[in-house]
Amino acid sequence: MAEPSDVAMANNQVAVIGSQYCTPNQDDFVISRKLKTLRHGEFDVSDMNDNSMFKVRGNFGWHDKRVIFDTADKPLVTLKQKMMTEHSRWNAYRGQNTDDKNFLFTVKTTSVFQWKSKTELVVFLANNNSKEKDCDFLIKGSWSERSCVIYAGDSSTIVAQMHEKFTSQSLIGKDNFIVTVYPNIDHAFIVSIIVILDAINATINAAATGAASGAAAVAVGAAIS
Repeated sequence: MAEPSDVAMANNQVAVIGSQYCTPNQDDFVISRKLKTLRHGEFDVSDMNDNSMFKVRGNFGWHDKRVIFDTADKPLVTLKQKMMTEHSRWNAYRGQNTDDKNFLFTVKTTSVFQWKSKTELVVFLANNNSKEKDCDFLIKGSWSERSCVIYAGDSSTIVAQMHEKFTSQSLIGKDNFIVTVYPNIDHAFIVSIIVILDAINATINAAATGAASGAAAVAVGAAIS
C-alpha cells in the first residue's frame, strides 16, 4: 500500500456515478464474494463495520453483464462486455439501460495480450475527446495478489487501491479484500472499476487455461504417435 506521501489527493470531486458517493475523507471498504458460488462476478460491498454499501449481480450470456445496486436495490450502473474487439473492453451505462445516451465510461486492456501476473487497464470517460489517446484513469497491478492501484490519468496521483485480503468472523468462507478510496473520489465508480478488473482477469485466466490444456493435448498426442 502506498505511503501517504506517495498519494496526491484530488482537490475536486471526481463524481462519475454520483456526487453522493464521494466523501471528503479517505475510506476503506470490503469487497467479498462467496467462495462456493457458481456465479462468478457477484460481490457484496460493505464498510469496515460490515454495513452494506453496494451489491453486484451478474447477467451472463453472449454479452456478459454486471449490475451494481445500492442498498435500496436501485440499479446504479450496468457494466457490459463489448464483444469482437481487439482488446478486452467493458462499457458502463447509468442504470440498467445500455443506450448510448446513458454511456458513462469504457475500460480496456492496454495491450492485446495481458499476463496473469500483471494487469494494466485504461479508463476513458464519456466526455473524453482525445480519441482514446489520453486516458482519464490507469489501473496497474496484480489481481491474483489483490494488489492494484488506480491512478488519475497517466500520472502518479493515486485515487484508489486494492490491497490485502480481509478476514473476520462474518466473512469466513468468502474471498475478501480491502479497497482504499482517497478523498473526493466516487466510491461507486471505484467499485465498477474493480468489478470490470475481476471480469477481465477471469477472461485472461480462462484463455491461459485453455492454451495450457491445448498444449498438453498436443504433447500427449505427439507422445502417443
